[in-house]
Amino acid sequence: EVQLVESGGGLVQPGESLNLSCAASGFGFSDYAMSWVRQAPGKGAEWVTSISPDGGTTKYTDSVKGRCSISRDNAENTLYLQMNSLKPEDTAVYYCARGWGTSAIRGYWGQGTQVTVSS
Repeated sequence: EVQLVESGGGLVQPGESLNLSCAASGFGFSDYAMSWVRQAPGKGAEWVTSISPDGGTTKYTDSVKGRCSISRDNAENTLYLQMNSLKPEDTAVYYCARGWGTSAIRGYWGQGTQVTVSS
């Protein structure tokens, strides 16, 4: 059974940082591209970033480029998202998802972790 368990969300002020984690199990983690998607209140799911199976290739949506960094530890079956210079518009539930790009939205998700950016 595919399981994705996110952690690391919280309430932060604008300009602060968070590091999200996703523990994966039930499948060959190192065989799959992985992504982060987010869903703000009242809005649809938005793809944020993806990383290739070996971690050598990454891709970001324009709104987070230069502020976020996706990484993975295949030995630990863990996906990360380092988010810096957070803005109120980054407020959303963040989900770890299996797959590359926007197609990950149609794949397996975890239960999500809430990120709230507010002064």
